[in-house]
Amino acid sequence: MQNSRSVSPLRSRRAKLLAGVVALGAAGLLTAQTIVPGQLALADPVSVDTAAPLDFSHVVSAVSPAVVSVQVKQAAEPRMMNFDGGNDDPEGFFKGLPDGHPFKRFFREFGGKGGEQQHNQRRAPRQYGISQGSGFFISDDGYLVTNHHVIENGTEFTVIDRDGKEYNAKLIGADKRTDLALLKVDSDDKFTYVDFAKEAPQVGEWTVAIGNPFGLGGSVTAGIVSARGRDIGAGPYDDFIQIDAPVNRGNSGGPAFNMHGEVIGVNAAIFSPSGGNVGIAFAIPASTAQDVIMELKDDGTVIRGWLGVQIQNVTDDIAESLGLDEARGAIVAEAQENSPAQKAGLRSGDTILAVDGTEVKGPRELSKIIAAYEPDSNVDITVWRDGQKEDITVTLGRLQEPDQVAALQTEAEESKTSLDDLGLIVMTKAEAGMEGDGVVIAEIDPDSPAAEKRLNTGDVILEVAGMKVNSPSDVLKALDKAEKDGRKAVLFRVETNNTTRFVALPMNLA
Repeated sequence: MQNSRSVSPLRSRRAKLLAGVVALGAAGLLTAQTIVPGQLALADPVSVDTAAPLDFSHVVSAVSPAVVSVQVKQAAEPRMMNFDGGNDDPEGFFKGLPDGHPFKRFFREFGGKGGEQQHNQRRAPRQYGISQGSGFFISDDGYLVTNHHVIENGTEFTVIDRDGKEYNAKLIGADKRTDLALLKVDSDDKFTYVDFAKEAPQVGEWTVAIGNPFGLGGSVTAGIVSARGRDIGAGPYDDFIQIDAPVNRGNSGGPAFNMHGEVIGVNAAIFSPSGGNVGIAFAIPASTAQDVIMELKDDGTVIRGWLGVQIQNVTDDIAESLGLDEARGAIVAEAQENSPAQKAGLRSGDTILAVDGTEVKGPRELSKIIAAYEPDSNVDITVWRDGQKEDITVTLGRLQEPDQVAALQTEAEESKTSLDDLGLIVMTKAEAGMEGDGVVIAEIDPDSPAAEKRLNTGDVILEVAGMKVNSPSDVLKALDKAEKDGRKAVLFRVETNNTTRFVALPMNLA
């Protein structure tokens, strides 16, 4: 007696489809576009006709003579040797000896030229440290690239090629903001050198990293380009290439190559909880490196345009509070005093959308765009102000460290006021024992929207919905106006530790 089983319609369709696929593989008569009754019509799958390289030896043999180790001699701060009960004499040994003791007489006579007057302190011999990194030649007459953090505080620089030959080098220039430096070897030798790639690498493309990890000398690793345009918080011009070729301490300043032997980036940082390679490394793009290095070669420094604003991202809720159709641009938290921006009329709350017609996607793009201009250049800044676009012409200055200046003005009134919907209790600066404009956050509900936006007790609210506030009643008036205008979020300008930022808090419109 045979067992019978029922076959579901779904299984029946699967069986027919499988039979069709088998027939296709056996006879090769059907195509993926052929429609067979009872079967699905399938599009061609993605097909790539590129094989991975069998090895990287042809690239490595060609470029490795251009890659060097960089040793940097760094002077440590001299310390004072104390023979009178100080750090070098924790037990007060010499101080406690009788005046006629031979040891005490020895240090009095030979402790320094001042004898009795200087025997208590002597300057210790100058101490030196050696740090190591990597680099690569970009010309046959000895110019080579490395990282700023490799040569920082260096007094002497030694370049060691793959054959172990050592050369003295001098520092031509360095740029801390992009972490790049240029050295020069003075020698009659002609050096093998490499060039920067003309095109940016594609994600997934092979890359080879060569450097001096842990001082071991020329070492080669390989991987792929994992991502582009990474911002790791290293500086205002972050635009790193992320690679998974193993990179470790000592690889800094070394090159990452493509399969044509061109430098796609300068290895500068790793992400590692342990301090060793975990497959996440970051390289300065060739396009950035080439521009900076050429300026360092010509002038020994990099000259950038300066606008003079504190800026931040425009989030969705900030865009909503400003009436922007989407989150874009960079919002001005503060225009620095006597800066080009302030002189031209830029002010806090302005959202910079474009520079000379070039769209600004965010703060990072704005920083790079402005830095590309020469000082004294006139640029047209398109801003979003009071619900509409406006063009402002700014004469750029030369980039400098921002000055933090606060205008002082005293005003005292009213007691603490609770803003229940926002989870805040605020009071005047006078009541908080402070001077200047704004309203101080006295208390904050840890479960409130304000806490979620990382507002803290002691922060100073300078503006609400574009209105300056110096008392709790000013805050209430501004909130009331924002609610009447139908805003779903209201924009606060807040000062924390002398740094100004914007925070958008949701309105309770129920």
